Amino acid sequence: MSIILLISCSEQGIRNNNPNLPNYAVLIDLNLNLPEYSSLKFVSNAVLIPGKGVRGVVVFNTGSGYNAFDVACPNQALSSCSTMTIKGINLLCPCDNEEYSLFSGQSKLQYPLKQYRVQVNGEVLRVYN
Repeated sequence: MSIILLISCSEQGIRNNNPNLPNYAVLIDLNLNLPEYSSLKFVSNAVLIPGKGVRGVVVFNTGSGYNAFDVACPNQALSSCSTMTIKGINLLCPCDNEEYSLFSGQSKLQYPLKQYRVQVNGEVLRVYN
């Protein structure tokens, strides 16, 4: 007797089931040799890429890899105040002054940051969903 077991799983476990944020296609290639992205070679540095995703994408060097998150406040409906800003190693939502860790994407609220995948290919980072 044979038993076939089908398991569905997402790559890297990234889930973006947030009713506040739409799912837009993201594909960004960042060359770390270019001056605007070279700071990403160093731990705890972040770079904002406007005009991508919902409200822009921030890429962050964790020291053991890279994280990429949308800068739309995940616990707010889209509005004039729902675009976050970089505050050290966090993103700050001006709607509610909530901070989200760029290391984990977490805060004390219900929804974490909307995360994108990052693939490292030499000196090029590919951010995608």
